[in-house]
Amino acid sequence: MVFNSYTFIAFFLIMLLLHNLPISWRAKKINLLLASYVFYAAWNPPFILLLWLSTVVDFFVGRALYTQQNVTKKRLLLVLSLIGNLGMLCFFKYGTFLLENFVTLVNLIGIDFNPAEPNIILPAGISFYTFTTLCYTIDMYHKKSEPVKSMLDFSLFVTFFPHLVAGPIVRPPQLVPQFETPRSATMKQMTEGLLLLTLGLFMKVVLADGQLAPTANDIFGNTGAYLALDAWMGVLAFSGQIFFDFAGYSTCAIGVALCLGFILPENFKYPYAAVGFSDFWQRWHITLSAWLRDYLYIPLGGNRQGQLKTYINLMVTMLLGGLWHGANWTFVVWGGLHGFYLWVEKFIRDKFSKRNIPADQDVAVAGITAGNTSLAFIYALFTFFLINVTWVFFRAPTFAQAWTMLTSMFGMSGDVEPELTTLAIIKVSVIISLMVIAHWLMRKSSVLQLAQKIPWWFLAIVWALMLFALALSQESTSSFIYFQF
Repeated sequence: MVFNSYTFIAFFLIMLLLHNLPISWRAKKINLLLASYVFYAAWNPPFILLLWLSTVVDFFVGRALYTQQNVTKKRLLLVLSLIGNLGMLCFFKYGTFLLENFVTLVNLIGIDFNPAEPNIILPAGISFYTFTTLCYTIDMYHKKSEPVKSMLDFSLFVTFFPHLVAGPIVRPPQLVPQFETPRSATMKQMTEGLLLLTLGLFMKVVLADGQLAPTANDIFGNTGAYLALDAWMGVLAFSGQIFFDFAGYSTCAIGVALCLGFILPENFKYPYAAVGFSDFWQRWHITLSAWLRDYLYIPLGGNRQGQLKTYINLMVTMLLGGLWHGANWTFVVWGGLHGFYLWVEKFIRDKFSKRNIPADQDVAVAGITAGNTSLAFIYALFTFFLINVTWVFFRAPTFAQAWTMLTSMFGMSGDVEPELTTLAIIKVSVIISLMVIAHWLMRKSSVLQLAQKIPWWFLAIVWALMLFALALSQESTSSFIYFQF
């Protein structure tokens, strides 16, 4: 079931009705849990078994980790959880990828090995709920929080339908306490939640699917070379598409949860206004960035073991972050490029810090501060430019196509015929320009903060226009891009 479907609208209305009935809080939580399973089962009902397995194992293992005093047994319990969760993730998400690379390797050394083609179906959202349960057991190992007392609360934490399939990636202290006491949305929360849901659907249906996806698909759907303008329009279209698609999902998820009285963490904060790459990763998929920092980068040693080890830890984190997104070497290169950008940025910042130039939270490279708006904006555009280069590897299915796209973008494709119409070029140029400007103007604010500041009648007009655009759009039931991850 996807947010951008009539089925979900009916499902959501029923959930609002059930959640506001005069029944016990426990009954409401059971309703939410059953609804979450129905929401997930709409893709493939048997995969609910994986959710149950992950939930039950990590609930009891987490409790045992918290109370276990024997260090050896404690480590064995953690290993059990890691094997269970990561083993399941590796089989379903990386099984085919690992087999293909193994076959390539043994064939290179002269062994003729041709196994049957595996037919592994990727369960929706497995990367997200695996990280959700993993953070619980790791926190229990380090005793960072109390174990969840109720199996019902823990099950609901794992499977709560707004965040289940594509995040935000929540941690127990962010959500479990909200299940302990009765909750229902206030009128303010209901209004804000419906506004966010409308905005998220507008971003997905109208902008991502309706306006940008056709151009991105046209350019990346062929393997030939393009004019530089056409290639850049295709990449920019995908850059906007993936933002409006994924941020649209997160906005819907936060809005739906808010309509039920629950608060989910922010996942996007106008990333294309990032002044540098560390700033970008504090704005793009924030909950994943924080997860990788707290459960991978810091355990590896972070920046506590010298400069060389810091650079290694940073690159390992970004490479694995790239691989998390998909079972393809192109995703690893995508992560590696971001790691390289962060390397360069850190190297320059370290050089300037030795000259005692004061730091600022908005500094990307020492000397560019929030006070120097013009330089900051120029560097934000440069950051956006380099981010678009990385999106080529994220979108292209092969290195050959990625290379063809890059050579086309930088005018090395030779004599080729124009591909895109003037209308398509204008449409992409206008949407992406407005997106970047909006990100810059909103980089220190939020939609709800803005909604509180503007006149109510102006907000009503904007809201009505979004609903009107949704009504005019063709029905969009395509899955969100991040469902495949």
